[in-house]
Amino acid sequence: MNANVIIIPPRKIAGNTVDKHEDKPKLRVVAYCRVSTDSEEQATSYDTQVQHYTDYISRNPLWEFAGIYADDGISGTSTKKRVGFNDMIHDCMSGKVDMVITKSISRFARNTIDCLKFVRQLKDKNIPIIFEKENINTMEASGELLLTIMASLAQQESASLSQNVKLGLKFRYQEGKVQINHNWFLGYTKDDEGNLVILEQEAKVVRRIYREYLEGASLRDIAEGLEKDGIKNGAGHLKWNLSNIKGILQNEKYIGDALLQKTITTDFINHVRIKNDGTEPQYYVKDSHTPIIPRDIFFKVQEEMLRRANMFSGEENKKRRVYSSKYALSSLCVCAKCGDVYRRIAWNNRGVHSVVWRCCTRVENGPSACDAPTVQENELQSATVKAINKVFSIPDEVLDTLNNNIREIIAGNNLSELETVDKKIADKQAILLTLLK
Repeated sequence: MNANVIIIPPRKIAGNTVDKHEDKPKLRVVAYCRVSTDSEEQATSYDTQVQHYTDYISRNPLWEFAGIYADDGISGTSTKKRVGFNDMIHDCMSGKVDMVITKSISRFARNTIDCLKFVRQLKDKNIPIIFEKENINTMEASGELLLTIMASLAQQESASLSQNVKLGLKFRYQEGKVQINHNWFLGYTKDDEGNLVILEQEAKVVRRIYREYLEGASLRDIAEGLEKDGIKNGAGHLKWNLSNIKGILQNEKYIGDALLQKTITTDFINHVRIKNDGTEPQYYVKDSHTPIIPRDIFFKVQEEMLRRANMFSGEENKKRRVYSSKYALSSLCVCAKCGDVYRRIAWNNRGVHSVVWRCCTRVENGPSACDAPTVQENELQSATVKAINKVFSIPDEVLDTLNNNIREIIAGNNLSELETVDKKIADKQAILLTLLK
């Protein structure tokens, strides 16, 4: 019986397809380069690596130069943000590369898991990686064992380096040396010496946010106003989130101080940062740079934020109330009986329209919960105006002091010397303002 033989042609695979019994075509060889900082010295190292591998690959008659993949100033502990590295792996897996050359394991990856993962991926595609410094070829039998050992050492070296960086930062913090990322920090930039300096145009926005908040605006009101006026946030976007506004109102850097080590890195490989809840010490540096907001204004804002965050209904069965700035007296009128806030309500009784203010507890739970009276809005507004006038009325003794000071200035100076007179008036006004406080 004659067997029926079907010939299955060879299937082209990605990677190094050279067979030792065939004529050897040129291998498509690429190099990977990386430096871990952006200092001038390291930048020179980066350029040197690129030039070295361009010449090195081109000189070998069995190799075809297929390109250089490089990451400049990117950490080697993680591959997520290394664009050049990821592009190289993609091209290898797509069959565009036959061999990879790199200087050392630490240049390729300082994370043992990542290193072995990508080595095995390329090995499955018959693509060797040549590590020059360690003299390792991943396609050789001993290659992976040596690679595992060397990659573990590289990872340990990276962990040690990370710890040294942490200690260096700690010493800087203890000396009060402030290191702040100002790229998304509204109101400031850095001069040539690395000091924070005010950007006046952005500082006006910061002052506006503080002023409007103390005037009673909610975070949403402020955000909508900024968006309406086409004002960009610190990241350069026209969209303002409530967290953006809150962050500005709570940032101590606007009064010239700096709280250092607000966040900490928990994983040197993945660079995961979390809020420092007391795990590590923090350092508060006063007067580290020029302030945008006066201290008294800043602390008034903190008090107001605390007040708004702690608005509750009556003393029993407390229910949190949401701050509102919809009306001039919203969230300002408090029930004398139960401590809840008063709410504005429009009444329409038999065609008669009226606006009143009522205790929220009484509105929600009836008079048995709170029997506080209903107040007509016009009466409430009238009482408020009288109270404001009483607070801001000038006492007679202050008026007498003002008149005496003006007479003293006029009597003791030539009226033609206007600049001198203006200065003295300003000085006296400052004294009067102190008395009014």
